[in-house]
Amino acid sequence: MDPKDLGTTAKEIIDANLYMVLGTADEKGLPWATPVYFAVSDDYREFFWVSSPEATHSRNIAARPQIGIVIFNSQVPIGTGQGVYMPAVAEEVADAGLEQALAIYSQRSLAHGGTVFTEEEVRDADPLHMYRATASGHSMLAKDGLPDHRIVVDLGG
Repeated sequence: MDPKDLGTTAKEIIDANLYMVLGTADEKGLPWATPVYFAVSDDYREFFWVSSPEATHSRNIAARPQIGIVIFNSQVPIGTGQGVYMPAVAEEVADAGLEQALAIYSQRSLAHGGTVFTEEEVRDADPLHMYRATASGHSMLAKDGLPDHRIVVDLGG
């Protein structure tokens, strides 16, 4: 498959799925994986979700912001699946970027039957906070028979 076609496929996978899996680790390196509902920026670099700061993945991000993300369709037949893999740095969204993050997240949430989140609902005293992961790249499996042979995918933008 042409790597340019993989870029289109990667966008299709990201757009078609509601959840991404965050791979985090605590300060000792103990791994943790968890699915979260997400929204993505137009350039496919920033991924947003809401979560409790007390959740294991949120505590892990506070201690060690480097994470891995994978988005995939788990409903396809065996041997036909494809995923998008991304190394990223995650953080709680600061006040300066909160309005834009909420707009991106709320627009997608509404499209999937969810609700709009307001700044008041994701502030320090509330049980949910807004998080962002900034991907430093995207890759997909080459599907050439080699184990874990990934190809860097350019999503343009």
